[in-house]
Amino acid sequence: MAKKQFTFYGKETEALKQMKLEEFAQLLPSRHRRSIKRGLTAEQQSLLKILQHKKSEKPLRTHVRDMVIVPEMLDRRIAVYNGKEWNILTIIPEMLGHYLGEFSLTRKNVKHSGPGIGATRGSKFESVK
Repeated sequence: MAKKQFTFYGKETEALKQMKLEEFAQLLPSRHRRSIKRGLTAEQQSLLKILQHKKSEKPLRTHVRDMVIVPEMLDRRIAVYNGKEWNILTIIPEMLGHYLGEFSLTRKNVKHSGPGIGATRGSKFESVK
């Protein structure tokens, strides 16, 4: 059985890579489309320029979490800063149209251990060492 070909709103990845940014923006939801239509910030433009010209094995580090993932970024490795560490992303077709920050979470899940001293009736009279 053949592997199913990925499509983004009916377009295959090769067709998406040939599109201009404005054409790709027409396929996106309104919030993402408007952010591209209003113009990319200087940081976003420099990130796109570096991605177009530079092909390296090391991931490209960036703080630009509000950049919409466009077809030019496909199959590239990008390290996105979450405020504490760099999360390395390999951009796959399923990520198209999302923001980079969606894949580099800034908060960890809270993991609780057992109750502390004084938290239960049984630990009321335990001595603290």
